[in-house]
Amino acid sequence: MYALLTAVAGLVLLPFLLHARFPYLWPDLQYVLRGVGIALRMRSYAKRAPCYTVLDRFLDRVRAQPGKAFLVHDGGRFSYLDVDRRSSQVARVLSRRGRLREGDTAAVFMGNEPAYVWVWLGLAKLGCVASLLNCNIRAGSLLHCFSCCGAKVLIVSADLKEAVEGILPTLLDQKVAVFVLSKECDTVGIEALADELDAASEEPLSPALRMNVTLKTPALYIYTSGTTGLPKAAVINHERMWLASFMQTIAGVTSSDVIYIYLPLYHSAGFLMGLTGAIDKGITVVLKRKFSASQFWNDCRRHNVTVIQYIGEIMRYLCNTPKKDNDKIHSVRLALGNGIRSDTWTEFLQRFGGVRICECYGATEGNIGFVNYTGKIGAIGKVLSIHKRSYPYAMIKYDTEKEEPVRDSRGLCVEVPLGETGLLVAKITKSTPFSGYANKEQTKKKILTDVFEKGDLYFNSGDLLRTDHEGFIYFQDRIGDTFRWKGENVATTEVTDVMIMLGFIEEANVYGVRVPGHEGRIGMASLKLTQGMKLDLLATYEHIKTYLPSYAIPRFLRIQNLLDVTGTFKQMKVKLAEEGFDPAVIRDSMYFLEDNKGYVPMTKDIYSSISEGRLRL
Repeated sequence: MYALLTAVAGLVLLPFLLHARFPYLWPDLQYVLRGVGIALRMRSYAKRAPCYTVLDRFLDRVRAQPGKAFLVHDGGRFSYLDVDRRSSQVARVLSRRGRLREGDTAAVFMGNEPAYVWVWLGLAKLGCVASLLNCNIRAGSLLHCFSCCGAKVLIVSADLKEAVEGILPTLLDQKVAVFVLSKECDTVGIEALADELDAASEEPLSPALRMNVTLKTPALYIYTSGTTGLPKAAVINHERMWLASFMQTIAGVTSSDVIYIYLPLYHSAGFLMGLTGAIDKGITVVLKRKFSASQFWNDCRRHNVTVIQYIGEIMRYLCNTPKKDNDKIHSVRLALGNGIRSDTWTEFLQRFGGVRICECYGATEGNIGFVNYTGKIGAIGKVLSIHKRSYPYAMIKYDTEKEEPVRDSRGLCVEVPLGETGLLVAKITKSTPFSGYANKEQTKKKILTDVFEKGDLYFNSGDLLRTDHEGFIYFQDRIGDTFRWKGENVATTEVTDVMIMLGFIEEANVYGVRVPGHEGRIGMASLKLTQGMKLDLLATYEHIKTYLPSYAIPRFLRIQNLLDVTGTFKQMKVKLAEEGFDPAVIRDSMYFLEDNKGYVPMTKDIYSSISEGRLRL
């Protein structure tokens, strides 16, 4: 009897003992089991002939739940069957008018609207590749992006027709067919499709039109955000589309959820993690034209949204809205995305209640990704041995001054010790390929060779990460954003976090600028002030010198009404760094940090003294 009681007591205590020794055992196990399930699904999809794509999943959803709402947008509701029928009309018209066939590429230049979805599905039914153009780009940048992928057709929404007219002569010279989704068009060279679409047959198309599609076949071109120059066209094959779609499964999205997508569909977060992930789960998508902080929570309440996405500075924008009594009254249970700062994470939870935040990490074109499935504030993921064996990666030493990895006497890279910051690289293998970009030269630039063995190949993420002693992984900076001054590396994220602690600073964008006669780059911060508040120069100086080493303190401040971000809400630093700190060029208010005195207004005399070397920094 005593032995039985001892055994029962042991079983009762076992979960507590395991939790004390392995606090993340249960979430680790859940993550691994979901990963195994995904691997089995991918193996099954690859074995089918033809292979099973996201389009096939959509068609299965149409058969299983034809009347269920798929898209809710601007007062309109479109069921899975509605979207299927409309996409069949698109496929027929583009096949006839655009002469599109399996393997051809068509570019989509549209904002977030239901037609975006059925245009893409229509192209997929023909076995075509869709090039998703950023609807905010214009002129040379638009032409560059279109030309990257060899598209023979351009499909544009009515509101963007004028943007296309600026590059139309070049498109026509290249024999590109341009179609606008409107009933009429008076621009020579652009054909209206709306009437023809309405008249086309809604009947299903033959799968034979896409018989040669495999999981390795390109499905999309998605463009990098352009934070460091012109966007690059990343190749997304059907396998990668599936893997990104599975993010919702890993995060715990269920078939009863409703997801709110306001992120642009031309980007991987909105399209892959959002839209195609929703197709996989068979859920309803509330599609918003663009993000609105003031309308966000009312939209969520109106449509019973349970899952939201975020990226970049979105969560901070929500926290910066005026507080309301009903901030915690909503149905949102899960936020899925990347780029939330630790302070914003904490503030968001305190203000808006029990929303589980699932922070993840991954590049559109990369072959490695992490998921913070535990909810550890600030982390982007967690080291698991099974994950590292399946997706080999490492953090290596990086010289920010030479802008290249540190190599030993054998010419091989050096892995950083635990707790130190290093450049994330991921091994390129048959099971972890790097599809790269439409431009092969750009692809080569992202590949490192001879990393740990002669002849090996690794994807260069361009990101500096750090792993703590619990195995949690933290994003530190982009290698182009981290700069070196006085022989020390300065992480812009660290400086930004310190500056936004001040109540009168709403946003900060930190970067390094070149100074004549000096090695490296010196720190500068572009600031957006909190509405109704003024910049307190003394308080700013006292605060940052308390929290930052001297070499990391920005020597220049620039005050802007609005900080430029990309279409996916990532801060843009390159242009600011190029503009520098010349008051003859920059009309914004600027301030210079005098040694041991504090910030003073930037003047032409100070600029001349620095440029001519009379004032050493």
